[in-house]
Amino acid sequence: MKKLLVTGGAGFIGANFVHYWMAKYSADKVVVLDALTYAGNIANLDSVKDDANFTFAHGNICDQALIETLLVEHGIDTLVHFAAESHVDRSITGPDAFIETNIIGTYSLLKAAKKVWLDGKSILAGHRFHHVSTDEVYGTLSPTDPAFTEDTAYAPNSPYSASKAASDHLVRAYHHTYGLQVTTSNCSNNYGPYHFPEKLTPLVMTNILHNKSLPIYGDGMQIRDWLYVEDHAYGIDLVLNKGRVGENYNIGGNNEWANINIVNKICQLMNQAFADNSGLAQRYPEALAAISGKAESLITYVKDRAGHDRRYAIDATKTRDELGYEPRESFETGIARTIDWYLNNQRWWASVMDGSYQECVHQQYDK
Repeated sequence: MKKLLVTGGAGFIGANFVHYWMAKYSADKVVVLDALTYAGNIANLDSVKDDANFTFAHGNICDQALIETLLVEHGIDTLVHFAAESHVDRSITGPDAFIETNIIGTYSLLKAAKKVWLDGKSILAGHRFHHVSTDEVYGTLSPTDPAFTEDTAYAPNSPYSASKAASDHLVRAYHHTYGLQVTTSNCSNNYGPYHFPEKLTPLVMTNILHNKSLPIYGDGMQIRDWLYVEDHAYGIDLVLNKGRVGENYNIGGNNEWANINIVNKICQLMNQAFADNSGLAQRYPEALAAISGKAESLITYVKDRAGHDRRYAIDATKTRDELGYEPRESFETGIARTIDWYLNNQRWWASVMDGSYQECVHQQYDK
């Protein structure tokens, strides 16, 4: 039985990991630590909040004393670190938060883990610090370049990816210098349920439902490898249970798509959903373009963002060969599941977009 501390567990990927883990390993103890910033939503954990093996702690990963207390009081042996500022556009206009959370926050976690697991009277054998990173630390690829491997040199191009690269290096250093038992995974673009609507796929879905324009940066031919979030959780599961300490593992979806093709695919599926289900027009009367089967008419091209990487692609051969990882969802099946989830969870994404869930957060945690 493991006892996990999951940082950022009320965010998109973290919450999906918690759902996955608690469903598969029902005897394990899971403690979620989340600062509940704009992208953290306590409602993401409603389905597990009453489980006797689940505990929520409201706090910041920069608070080393709090981390130490949680590690000791709950007997934590496995720390899974999702907490991060992750939106590239926000990092361009406000990089300070990315430096604070992604670098200083990770450093605080490492210091706490070292103190509790290695510096006490007895070393906790079998502990694990798993750090969740991104393919963006590797930089950008041309259309013909081979995909990123774990040996690709780091070349981050945004304040976000630079801050994640720095955190990766700190994790590596704490293993090689102090013997902290770490693993790191670098993932491609995630999509799926509970995705905050500032990101591409949920933004397109919710804008269609509000009949708003679908903004496409530049020519829309930026290519990303798309990973269904549950496949990401599965990959981390394999790393935690089979991965070699001190190693990095790429987790990808084997799904390279250009942004404009992603948007057109979502438009096509939304058109089809409204054609197949007449009740959707009643539930979403603003979705005029989708109702008429022309969601793609909302596409609008806008000025490209500064330093926009052209292509990311993950080579997950090492993770497949060593751990048996293969994504279970194609993009077509995963995005269909995602659209179905958004169409059936209007209350969730509407409250996220208007900020009303934050009122509940403040009532519960800011008394």
